[in-house]
Amino acid sequence: MAGRAARLVLLAGVATLASGSQGDREPVYRDCVLRCEERNCSGDALKHFRSRQPIYMSLAGWTCQDDCKYECMWVTVGLYLQEGHKVPQFHGKVSLNAWFWSTVFHTKDTDLTEKMDYFCASTVILHSIYLCCVRTVGLQRPTVASAFRALLLLMLTAHVSYLSLVRFDYGYNLAANVAIGLVNVVWWLAWCWWNRQQLPHVRKCMVVVLLLQGLSLLELLDFPPLFWVLDAHAIWHISTIPVHVLFFSFLEEDSLYLLKESKLD
Repeated sequence: MAGRAARLVLLAGVATLASGSQGDREPVYRDCVLRCEERNCSGDALKHFRSRQPIYMSLAGWTCQDDCKYECMWVTVGLYLQEGHKVPQFHGKVSLNAWFWSTVFHTKDTDLTEKMDYFCASTVILHSIYLCCVRTVGLQRPTVASAFRALLLLMLTAHVSYLSLVRFDYGYNLAANVAIGLVNVVWWLAWCWWNRQQLPHVRKCMVVVLLLQGLSLLELLDFPPLFWVLDAHAIWHISTIPVHVLFFSFLEEDSLYLLKESKLD
């Protein structure tokens, strides 16, 4: 029992420290961030950064270190493109955390692992709708995206507090996630439909959104396990894996489009 607990703690530590994406592990990116932080994030340089930082970024909690990571991300992307490589993923921690706790919960069902699985799932849904806001509105109106981010954080805090301190209500949790999920679906689909002619790659996003919405029925319409092994929940988990590969393909093409547009400006 002690050995199993030690392994679980070790896995948790590894998951916390893991970058979760190729770009984060790239030496060029790490060296760039280190040099940027040494140059800009202390002393007079830090004061200069804070003095010229827009108020909406300050309110959103954007730090000098965050700014270095953002700038170095684009430096690394540029080098990848020059060498003919695909654009790497950066900062893939949110999904990694959700998958980790889902695995732990399905391995050992306890009060703690159940709550972590549910709360991380809610975080992923809210993170998706935040990304939708950033892509559809935030690029032109960053203050709106910052305000929306604060609202989502308040919603997540209230949601987690209610389920933790008042009552762990399965019905409420399901209804809340379904409601936010529907807003997410409608928002993404409306934007994709509006831009389908100008941005052909948004069709991938539409397919992803529709597939995830259809697959979510497996969570609502339960049935006995097939061969007493694969129940609806297990099939849902397996089915979402290729969908995320397609969504990453959309994100890659959309990022390249935005990068091209920024160079033209």
